[in-house]
Amino acid sequence: MKPAFEKLFGFDSAKNNVRTEILAGITTFLTMAYILAVNPGIFSALPGMPGGSVFTATALAALIGTLVMALYAKKPFALAPGMGLNAFFVYTVCLGMGYTWQFALTAVLIEGLLFIVLTVTKVRSWLLNAIPGTLKKAIGAGIGLFIAFIGLQNAGIIVNNDATLVGLGNITEGKALVGIIGLFITAGLVMAKVRGGMLWGILITAVIGLFIKDPATGETVTQLIRNENGAVKLISLPDSVAPIFCQFEWAQILSWDMLVVVFTFLFIDMFDTMGTIIGVHQGANLVPEGNRQDDIPGMEKMFLADSIATVCGACLGTSTTTTYVESASGVGEGGRTGLTAFSTAICFVLALFFSPIFLAIPGAATAPALIIVGVMMMPAIKRIHWDDYCKAIPAFLTIIMMPLAYSISDGILIGVISYVLCHAVAGKFKSISPTMWVLAVLFILRYIFI
Repeated sequence: MKPAFEKLFGFDSAKNNVRTEILAGITTFLTMAYILAVNPGIFSALPGMPGGSVFTATALAALIGTLVMALYAKKPFALAPGMGLNAFFVYTVCLGMGYTWQFALTAVLIEGLLFIVLTVTKVRSWLLNAIPGTLKKAIGAGIGLFIAFIGLQNAGIIVNNDATLVGLGNITEGKALVGIIGLFITAGLVMAKVRGGMLWGILITAVIGLFIKDPATGETVTQLIRNENGAVKLISLPDSVAPIFCQFEWAQILSWDMLVVVFTFLFIDMFDTMGTIIGVHQGANLVPEGNRQDDIPGMEKMFLADSIATVCGACLGTSTTTTYVESASGVGEGGRTGLTAFSTAICFVLALFFSPIFLAIPGAATAPALIIVGVMMMPAIKRIHWDDYCKAIPAFLTIIMMPLAYSISDGILIGVISYVLCHAVAGKFKSISPTMWVLAVLFILRYIFI
């Protein structure tokens, strides 16, 4: 058995333990399984994308991506449709820019194919190095704020206010009350380092929602799914992905907006994957002695696994599939090989048959997870040089514009433009790379003509 593990997963019987790897994989699944509830909830804002189909697509994309990581890259990382990227897909491209979800899926497919080409040709390294570190850190924090803002809205904690644009909702009843209770329950579980704390927080909050009525609907916040006889459904065969499978729209692939959307998907995906891989390796002291802290063995294979998963996810009908930072939980439990990722993939297979549970979870129950994920994405800002205004101003604009403009892409575009302009007016031309000049000009033209 162990020789087979060595060949399939890079397992070394002298260093690795089968039981430890399997438990590590289960731990990773528990910490990231919230996406199975969150993703269908986010996509429910788009007509024509059934929640059951989105759930199946989410689980299958996670399954395929994690298997590729396990068998090809032989690393203990799991993949699934990414937080932030799904929000950009729904709230920016579709609801903000007014495009169809088919247009957005086409952009995800193109981004995945470009990611493959950039990885194979090593252009990825050149592009990543051209973007200033300040903006890289700011983008992660900005996405964190944007995700948290969506969670607060989904729970009705933050609502529309005609006088001030946004305001505090009625937090003493209904879904807002459920969301607040769930936030502190989930926070407590996460702070106590309970395995799968966010998933358990979502499930407990959903149960609380069974006993609290929402005055807006007159029904309980959580509504269980029942069969024709009225019995509660807990297990069922997965819904078909046919309504969203390979639903691409080719008419506008040469438009400027398609270019911007593809670039944003690609940009976020590359930095998200790179940050996860490097961060987890550094945190677990897995960088070989003598290597640079960003010189990770097998990096290209991990990036290729990520890009292949994105292409597969687009065909299935979901947003960009990316490497999850929650993989750190499994690595922290001792996972070191592809067997850890394979164990996580098996968990996603089992989850496919529990869709009624995940689909019954309301937005108020997933909101705490969104808010806490937002918190987890904030530490990068402490590495921004706030005393250097040439760096601080572009970083701040990148962060603040994402939630306020309700657009991740606008945050990135304005961040790049402001970085170039701030350094130019300060006379620091040597700090502006040719790539940044080109991007800034293109982005300015985008706002002028579109």
